[in-house]
Amino acid sequence: QVQLVESGGGLGQQGGSLRLSCAASGSVFSIRFMGWERQAPGKQRELVAGITSGGSTHYADSVKGRFTISRDNAENTVFLQMNSLKPEDTAVYYCNAHIATMENNKFYSYWGQGTQVTVSS
Repeated sequence: QVQLVESGGGLGQQGGSLRLSCAASGSVFSIRFMGWERQAPGKQRELVAGITSGGSTHYADSVKGRFTISRDNAENTVFLQMNSLKPEDTAVYYCNAHIATMENNKFYSYWGQGTQVTVSS
């Protein structure tokens, strides 16, 4: 059993900053990719940022230069530092990770429960 637990969402102001965290727990054996997706009302879910176990990163064009993804492999945790927030960043943010468990050496995708980020203008 694997759980992803997010924290750090809430209300931010335009131009301000928020930091999201997501910790994987349970029978985690290995984690490849970790990332953040978001879904705004009436819109499709999109990948915001991702990071491999080796530290390679990917960002959506809409957040490049403003958001920074990082991870702590020892703690099985991924972070999303969000700066220069815009109202269009308002969405539910979901943590995603590709994890192999102690019981099964295959990698599967897991998602957190989501955390609301609201940016006021």
